[in-house]
Amino acid sequence: MDLHEYKPKGKILQRHLLSLVDYSRNDIYEILHLAKLLKHWQKKGKKHELLKGKTLALIFAKSSTRTRVSFEQGIRQLGGQPIFLSSADIQLGRGETISDTAKTLARYGIDGAMIRTFKQSDAEELAQAGDFPVINGLTDDFHPCQALADIMTVYEIFGRLNGVKLTYIGDGNNVANSLMLAGAKTGMEIVCCCPKGCEPSQNIVETAKRFGSVSVTDDLDAAAAGAHVLYTDVFFSMGQDISPEKRDALAPYQVTQAVMKKAENNAVFMHCLPAHRGEEVAAEVIDGPQSRVFDEAENRLHAQKAVMALLMNK
Repeated sequence: MDLHEYKPKGKILQRHLLSLVDYSRNDIYEILHLAKLLKHWQKKGKKHELLKGKTLALIFAKSSTRTRVSFEQGIRQLGGQPIFLSSADIQLGRGETISDTAKTLARYGIDGAMIRTFKQSDAEELAQAGDFPVINGLTDDFHPCQALADIMTVYEIFGRLNGVKLTYIGDGNNVANSLMLAGAKTGMEIVCCCPKGCEPSQNIVETAKRFGSVSVTDDLDAAAAGAHVLYTDVFFSMGQDISPEKRDALAPYQVTQAVMKKAENNAVFMHCLPAHRGEEVAAEVIDGPQSRVFDEAENRLHAQKAVMALLMNK
């Protein structure tokens, strides 16, 4: 079953979005279906205040452009209000526990929280200690909101997810982890092409393989061949030490026009942004006609609105 065959139910069987490990194909399709509808309504200027009067706490231990703006705009467009909480401004930055923060926010009656932080365990502790839905806006292990926006973009381009080959090239990071899970569960073929020592977590690879077609290789030519989507991310994630050895290992994996030519003729390029032109991607690729990076950036807004609506409007 592909997305166009799915009959929406208006709900998902989930309390939080911490990763996509526990999300079924139907849960993901439900989010994508609503995201497409919300995008349509916004383009038509139709109000969609599904979360009128609701409050979303936005907890940031890592800085952001797309995550902050898309969540703030998203909750407002849904009729709710954001409360921005930087760890530099609240007591988390001075050693207060996640658990104490969650219990305090619960007493103030918030309706949901998004957390963008380093440790996956912080997002999990927030969900366990609070009495509100928690959305993972990014951790070192997972970036589920990005992956949902990405496969939404793939569907818009190709009209299907089943059988679409997406090749992720570069460092096997949190984005790669979430793409493997989202893609495998929706019938895509996901190939992670990484140099030795930069592969994604083996545990997550094995988990994703249980749901669909996932493979890891260091052969760039083979990975790009037949791909419908070539995807990359920065070589060094926020907070990582910049190692000359790692940079040298990743340098041959830059997505250039020559690499794009190895893929299908109608292949597109994707990147979660921010991008470093001349490092993980050539300027002629990211700024060229095959690039869809701003389509996927926009879809962060719509996918996250769908997640908020489904989790916070029980």
